[in-house]
Amino acid sequence: MPTDAEKHAFAKRLELALRRSEGEDVGATDLANRFNLRYKDGSPVSTQTAHKWLSGRAIPTSAKLATLARWLSVDEHWLHYGPAPSKEEGKKAIAPNTEAIKLAQKIQSLPPHKRYLVEELVNQLQDG
Repeated sequence: MPTDAEKHAFAKRLELALRRSEGEDVGATDLANRFNLRYKDGSPVSTQTAHKWLSGRAIPTSAKLATLARWLSVDEHWLHYGPAPSKEEGKKAIAPNTEAIKLAQKIQSLPPHKRYLVEELVNQLQDG
């Protein structure tokens, strides 16, 4: 069973993904309506359920998470758990130089949704 901290972290990622995808803040009613248009695997969600997702009181089932991830064009693992562990674990760490520190500071000063976009771009570049 997810902890309260995990539920709240999920709610923040959901809000970020919604803002990035929809370009606006989405309330519980809109979330339920837009989700239900896409979810065909079971019964629709209520506004109350969507409110629980947004307020960090519940995390959707895996089928509903998959639908949310597809709709919002985000990684399902990221939406549920946050960033995946680094593939570079176990490799020797490289000491950051001055340029890397300045770049990291610039990225850190970005709003959360833009930091997420930078992180996704870097991940794509590393995988490719």
